[in-house]
Amino acid sequence: RKVRLQGQSEIIRCMSGYFIQSVTSSLLSFFFCAILESRIPATMPLLKLTEIDEATRSFAEKVFASEVRDEGGRHEISPFDVDEICPISHHEMRQHIFCRESLFTSTEGRRSHPPKQGESTQIPTETLEFSSQVTVEDFEMVCKGLYRALCIREKYMQKSFQRFPKTPSKYLRNIEGETWVANENFYPVFTPPVKKGEDPFRTDELPENLGYHLKMKDGVVHLYPSEAAACKDEPKPLPYPNLDAFLDDMNFLLALIAQGPVKTYTHRRLKFLSSKFQVHEMLNEMDELKELKNNPHRDFYNCRKVDTHIHAAACMNQKHLLRFIKKSYHIDADRVVYSTQGKNLTLKELFAKLKMHPYDLTVDSLDVHAGRQTFQRFDKFNDKYNPVGASELRDLYLKTDNYINGEYFATIIKEVGADLEEAKYQHAEPRLSIYGRSRDEWSKLSTWFVTNRIHCHNMTWMIQVPRIYDVFRSKNFLPHFGQMLENIFMPVFEATVNPQAHPHLSVFLKHITGFDSVDDESKHSGHMFSSKSPKPEEWTMEKNPSYTYYAYYMYSNITVLNSLRKERGMNTFLFRPHCGEAGALTHLMTAFMTADNISHGLNLKKSPVLQYLFFLAQIPIAMSPLSNNSLFLEYAKNPFLDFLQKGLMISLSTDDPMQFHFTKDKAKFLGNSYLEEGPVGNDIRRTNVAQIRMAYRYETWCYELNLIAEGLKSTE
Repeated sequence: RKVRLQGQSEIIRCMSGYFIQSVTSSLLSFFFCAILESRIPATMPLLKLTEIDEATRSFAEKVFASEVRDEGGRHEISPFDVDEICPISHHEMRQHIFCRESLFTSTEGRRSHPPKQGESTQIPTETLEFSSQVTVEDFEMVCKGLYRALCIREKYMQKSFQRFPKTPSKYLRNIEGETWVANENFYPVFTPPVKKGEDPFRTDELPENLGYHLKMKDGVVHLYPSEAAACKDEPKPLPYPNLDAFLDDMNFLLALIAQGPVKTYTHRRLKFLSSKFQVHEMLNEMDELKELKNNPHRDFYNCRKVDTHIHAAACMNQKHLLRFIKKSYHIDADRVVYSTQGKNLTLKELFAKLKMHPYDLTVDSLDVHAGRQTFQRFDKFNDKYNPVGASELRDLYLKTDNYINGEYFATIIKEVGADLEEAKYQHAEPRLSIYGRSRDEWSKLSTWFVTNRIHCHNMTWMIQVPRIYDVFRSKNFLPHFGQMLENIFMPVFEATVNPQAHPHLSVFLKHITGFDSVDDESKHSGHMFSSKSPKPEEWTMEKNPSYTYYAYYMYSNITVLNSLRKERGMNTFLFRPHCGEAGALTHLMTAFMTADNISHGLNLKKSPVLQYLFFLAQIPIAMSPLSNNSLFLEYAKNPFLDFLQKGLMISLSTDDPMQFHFTKDKAKFLGNSYLEEGPVGNDIRRTNVAQIRMAYRYETWCYELNLIAEGLKSTE
């Protein structure tokens, strides 16, 4: 009887959950349809966007609250759950297999905007009914939603001089009935590679002072032609952010990724892409291998490999660090290297204080390797940056600001750079930290960089900003969040306006490619970024702002900064945050709007809509399975291979070698046509990637974009 009652209770609970989910889904469908109908007229063009009404904003807040409260459970933003049986139409697969005539033969399938590149018959020509696997009404709504989502990303990328691919841009213009024209004004600007014999630290050609007045307003640096203009609040006409528009776009995307028909459609398209790749491999594997064998000189070992996600404090391996510690002790045992409580210590005295001798150290006793004990423990992972568990050794060997002015750390990095140059085909993009605790951080870091002449032809650099405002505020280092933003961005603006007054920082910025936002994503702030959120200068509480709050103000300042630097002919910066390693799906949604590319992206597997959007926009993702295995996700469960099969733009990165794209150089690494998309941009002699594979990837991409275009045309 007890078992029977328990079974009945379980059935009732499941039925109740299904009823609630059904009602919620129905309400969401109603709101989402209202959003689309209010924005997209019955006739083309479809790009007219207005504000989301208060009811929709309120519903988006409820969806967000549900996600934060029930993360990991079955709710509106949880992974779309269906049977493992692939829901691909037999007709669609049959068309895919048997309609192939030759690899590079043009296809006469229905395309809204046929690509100009060498085409194969990889793209099926089936009807839309077989493509969507949803009702006609739902298919039209889905296409409208995906179309607007791509328009949102294109808008924010162009505004900030970050990258949006040409191919989807062509389809969007075709949908709107316009002719696509390449506009290089929206492209990012990178520092040219240093030529042989050229001094990378020269300061004799720095631009003159513009004399602008700088002022932080609502968390964003504003520029004024003069102090009088600042008093009148008349800033220069730069792309300052519009918070209300951003929140409207964010709420739209939040509703989109929770919409039932959109999840159904995107889930099935992703399943099809995965199966389609398997068919491609069966049909073309030997042809690809033959093409690679016929490619002279180039193989995996001598094609260029770039580690785009690596932290400078862990860029060396364990053996390298151990060897350097022993070498430094052998040479500098009697040198004063550390100061504590007003007392200066030699290296020998420091190790004596720690009750150890470098001769006795091993890789095991160094204990910087992240293992199973760090899984789901970000605090323990951070402790692994302390050799032998001693923070004193971390300060001495892995910091830029210490008693010896970061000399040991600079030497280690230069040794890593020398190893990269000797390997020739390996490159890295290490991250250095700016915390935002004080205004002089940039000055100290750039002085360390220039004084130690840290330059390597196989390295460029990024700045990472840890999201630890709560730590600084709790210790009264900062009065409010706005001060942290000012400490991070104001010195960079000052060096851009008047480079000659900040020569070291101006030179250092030439070697920087972008900004990263880092910290433990699994920590929830419980705060939803909205129009009711406090302004940065009003955020005086000790609580940390949300991921979206951080990302918005970093993106906004980078946008204004890039506009100013592009006017001056200087290099611009990309926003490339850690994202999707853990935490809420809103992190990935925010990155879709603001980031040029991201690191990790694991949680994309939880949202078919976001995963499909990342595929359509070809947003680069630097994935680190070995690092994830020690922190958040077991190696066997990592979605890296799944993302690869579906065609997402992914790369492998180390994250932390100690613990577990270049710019214009790309022309040298990848060929002069590397900016072109598809097989035309691939030089197999340099990349060692088969043209067959490139053609397949490009045609599959175009086919998915074409489905959206055709779905929107059917609404005319």
